[in-house]
Amino acid sequence: MDVMWSVPVAGAALVVAGVVLVTVGVRFTHLVDELADRTGMGEALAGALLLGATTSLPGLITTILGAASGEAGFAMSNAIGGIAAQTVFLAIADSFYRPVNLEHAAASVPNMVQSMVLVSLIGLVLGATGSPDVTLLGIHPATFLLVAMYVYGLMLVRDAHHNPRWAPEQTDKTVVDEPDEEHSGRAMSRLWVEFGISAAVVAATGWVVGTAGLSLADQTGLSGSLVGALFTSVVTSLPELVTVIAAVRIGAVTLAVGDILGGNTFDVLFVAAADIAYRDGSIYHAADSSALFLMAVTVVLVAVLAAGMLRRDERAIGFEGVAIIGFYALGITSLVLVG
Repeated sequence: MDVMWSVPVAGAALVVAGVVLVTVGVRFTHLVDELADRTGMGEALAGALLLGATTSLPGLITTILGAASGEAGFAMSNAIGGIAAQTVFLAIADSFYRPVNLEHAAASVPNMVQSMVLVSLIGLVLGATGSPDVTLLGIHPATFLLVAMYVYGLMLVRDAHHNPRWAPEQTDKTVVDEPDEEHSGRAMSRLWVEFGISAAVVAATGWVVGTAGLSLADQTGLSGSLVGALFTSVVTSLPELVTVIAAVRIGAVTLAVGDILGGNTFDVLFVAAADIAYRDGSIYHAADSSALFLMAVTVVLVAVLAAGMLRRDERAIGFEGVAIIGFYALGITSLVLVG
């Protein structure tokens, strides 16, 4: 990496980037909520495709920067660490939704499908780490399969929205994803332009966070995996925290859950991008034990979230929300103690 910052500069850069991401994240939620209604794509798909994918751009750029610099552990931990952190953010958002447990209110077929797709994608990455170390033009075959599975997963989510084969039981606490009749009155073209500008600002912070993270790893002696899991993945995930809380506060609970699950599903593609950017062979086989452990923890978190949508507890944050936060805390503590 050509650019290297001192520890104070890198720390300040992470703080400034976090502030920018939080500020833009608030605007994103209202834009995507209106676009979901006016385009007819629904909150779950809009959360996955527009909100989730776009707010994931800083993490994508940070991961690519790390992989291109030869820091496989940093790249993998940043990608997977973001998924874990964002799942915890959804549990935190439960405390901002008073009527009922968020998993109960937002239970929907698209969100359940998203959960299964996400677990499948992470499982593929885990499996690739133990597969034969072969590459085609420096890219492991699992990377091509990962992209194909993601596209297929989006098709499943879209089909689940328009033609669900089953539906969760409707209770008086279920929030049905129905388009709002009232909107801002702005032209669709203006909404898309605002969305594009916000997306560009969010993406630009990725380089700042990536450079700051790699500088911290180099200057402090901390492992790249630890910096990726603890610092850069959390900072680049801040838009998700802001957007999910904002969505819950305006009652767009399906958008909130779809944002996290959709963003997390998109985040698995960071690994594919990292494998392409990593020029020292297969990044799957260069991943250290910390990155693999983080993947396992993330699978548990997503599974608990899916169980929460199936169980549909009516209490506030609920057992699943507490369990997600608890498992994440144990996982991060283990990473710190080990390395």
